[in-house]
Amino acid sequence: MLTHIKISNFAIVEELDLDIPGKLTVITGETGAGKSIMIDALGLALGDRSDSGSVRHGADKAEILATFDVSGNKEAQRWLQERDLEADQECILRRVITSDGRSRAYVNGTPSPVQALKELGEMLVSIHGQHEHQALLKKDTHRELLDEYAGLNNQARTVAERYRTWQQKLADFHHFRDHAKELQDRADLLRFQLNELDELKPVAGELAELEQEHKRLSNVDGLLSQGQQALAGLSEGDSNLLDQARTVSHLLRDMAADDASLKEVLDLVESAGIQLEEASSSLRRYLDALEMNPERYQDVDQRLSAYFHLARKHREDPHQLAQLWETLQSELDAIDGGDDRLAQLEQQAEAAKKDFISAAETLSKGRTKEAKKLGKLISEQIKPLGMPGAEFSVELQPLEKGQYSAHGLEQVEFIVCTNPGQPAKPLGKVASGGELSRISLAIQVACAAKTNVATLVFDEVDVGIGGAVAQIVGKLLRELGRSNQVLCVTHLPQVAAQGHTHLHVNKQTKRNQTHTDIAALAQDEKVSEIARMLGGLKITEQTLAHARELIADSQG
Repeated sequence: MLTHIKISNFAIVEELDLDIPGKLTVITGETGAGKSIMIDALGLALGDRSDSGSVRHGADKAEILATFDVSGNKEAQRWLQERDLEADQECILRRVITSDGRSRAYVNGTPSPVQALKELGEMLVSIHGQHEHQALLKKDTHRELLDEYAGLNNQARTVAERYRTWQQKLADFHHFRDHAKELQDRADLLRFQLNELDELKPVAGELAELEQEHKRLSNVDGLLSQGQQALAGLSEGDSNLLDQARTVSHLLRDMAADDASLKEVLDLVESAGIQLEEASSSLRRYLDALEMNPERYQDVDQRLSAYFHLARKHREDPHQLAQLWETLQSELDAIDGGDDRLAQLEQQAEAAKKDFISAAETLSKGRTKEAKKLGKLISEQIKPLGMPGAEFSVELQPLEKGQYSAHGLEQVEFIVCTNPGQPAKPLGKVASGGELSRISLAIQVACAAKTNVATLVFDEVDVGIGGAVAQIVGKLLRELGRSNQVLCVTHLPQVAAQGHTHLHVNKQTKRNQTHTDIAALAQDEKVSEIARMLGGLKITEQTLAHARELIADSQG
């Protein structure tokens, strides 16, 4: 769960350093105070997209650091271990955004791609936003929520992967079948090009060696003449360097016998003499081996000519002919074979389809089993939310074979009857805005209760409700907080009163600078804040008493 968050120069927050307790933590404040800023910052630490607008005006960078206890999160532990990022049951996510919009991400102090934060963040926190009820108008959302509730996300990903593989294999088969003539013409051209390359059999790196050898063979006379002169100067001519070094060495040896300080000079000269002897021997062996070889010169010259001729013909760098040979051969292998190749591609496509169908049928069984449970659970939860006669169900609509998709063999749709005696209809065609908000909240709570993620965030999901319904929502979140860490941004006093911990957001303007602070409220401060939420500008003894009553009710 989230244990600590530190924010620097983010939006209108200059500095925030806050420990986060477990259970239900509510976050309240005046309208426009920035109640959702901490949630937005947490989202960035979890891999959300960033921009330069995230940085506080006048600062060069914003920084968010979120610390999690992962001792009970096996999935997150495994993810960290696989990447050698584990650190004593703790996980620290850090995000830095600069004023020019650039971003850096770190996991336990190690620089990581933002996508890594996103992957890991999905295992640590589940964030539910205030506009999620609008997404309920889309069938894709229905499917995603059912899979999340049923714990079928991994199976759904497997189905999607197998579907993409099947479609790729099918596309390969259709392409080969529908373009047989073009492919055959291409194969003929490739064979013609490869015949010439097969004769040459180019080898990577060979051309550079041939060029070097060609240069040497074409300059044998000059190399021999210059080499003999060099050898004479080294060791075989009058006053050669080797004889002079020996003479100097003898003189220094006699001098060093009388003055030991010359020992270092003597060593250097003797070392030079040894190197001159080695150079002379190497040069002599080189000259002995150097000879005119017209046949070899002709072979090298012809092979070089063949390299450059084919390079011009193929409009290719001569040094890349070996790679071209390999590439053309690979392409020919991929399209050659005629009927046999077509049959092979068809078999591969059929096998991929069977793999997809098998995985999709398993997913369908899981969805069918859990759809009834989810429908029953949502029906139970929306009744006390001001919809006593409502009935909710999750319907799976089988698709025709030609309509199968990466999402499986069926469409998922939420069906609701909001009032007794009325026919059940698709959710988007029946529910009003307020009803949609309450149904969305019930679904989010139901799915959150089944998730393995320890930290659940609800950002003003109670929009559109009030009165007794709001109190029931608060109790629902408090109950959820018994087994999960829940953070809830709310504007409703009935919900705020249910919090185990109450954080207050306060915005102040000093010296033309706006600052936002977040602080935990003591019990008397909590009473005053809930009274403010109840009574508006003027707080009376009556609103204070009502606030105490709401708080007392939460502890009953």
